[in-house]
Amino acid sequence: MVRRAFSCGITLVSVLLLLAACTLKFPFQNQDEPCPRGSLLVPEGWFTMGEDDGRTSNQPQHQVYLDAYCIQRTEVTRQAYKKYASATGVGSMTTVDGEAQLPVVGLLWEEAQAYCDWLGMRLPSEAEWEKAARGEDGRRYPWGDGWESDKANTVEQGAGGVLPVGSFPGGASPYGALDMTGNAAEWVADHFDFTYYQVSPDHNPTGPTQELDHGLRGGSYASDAQQATTYFRDSSHSAFPNPRVGFRCACGAQK
Repeated sequence: MVRRAFSCGITLVSVLLLLAACTLKFPFQNQDEPCPRGSLLVPEGWFTMGEDDGRTSNQPQHQVYLDAYCIQRTEVTRQAYKKYASATGVGSMTTVDGEAQLPVVGLLWEEAQAYCDWLGMRLPSEAEWEKAARGEDGRRYPWGDGWESDKANTVEQGAGGVLPVGSFPGGASPYGALDMTGNAAEWVADHFDFTYYQVSPDHNPTGPTQELDHGLRGGSYASDAQQATTYFRDSSHSAFPNPRVGFRCACGAQK
């Protein structure tokens, strides 16, 4: 049986948004493959999460075990989101103006989650996002431990805005995920707590239960090298659209 990642537990933005989120689709076009088209497999196992320097919210470094899952290779594009908005009548069409392969930005957390639900997917947990970005060896950046400004769209590039997804193939993560550093910062599923790492479980953590801000990961085109590390944690109230924030979807791997 095809497994579908399905959840309608979304803060109400509107009745229409909720109904659109509950429109099931089958993400697995090929039932012989573990992941939906356009997604990458991250195998089950342990990885190093967090870091013992920098902001206290990144600490302590600890080991986390995740079941196998899939995550989209790139940030969701304006072209992809436009198909959703056209099909459902939900979503701001103003966010999809311009080049089709630019990441869609300026969506609230609830809108990003609704899009993923529509695909039969979900936003990645913070732990899933980090493992997809840094692999199992605790690297600071998707490509390694040393900063290389030509591998990501950060403030050092001077682009002043998002670029088409996949513009920096040399910055791919160990699993092949692109733009995990820079371009658009990305929503994750978890609520955010500065001290969560001190109490988080070591198997499949899903974030604090207290509903605070939602987490952001990866930094954006306006971020410096420190804010674009694989372990840097940020957050947003999700009350107003942020032109620096996009997202990608994830789901459990099909067995």
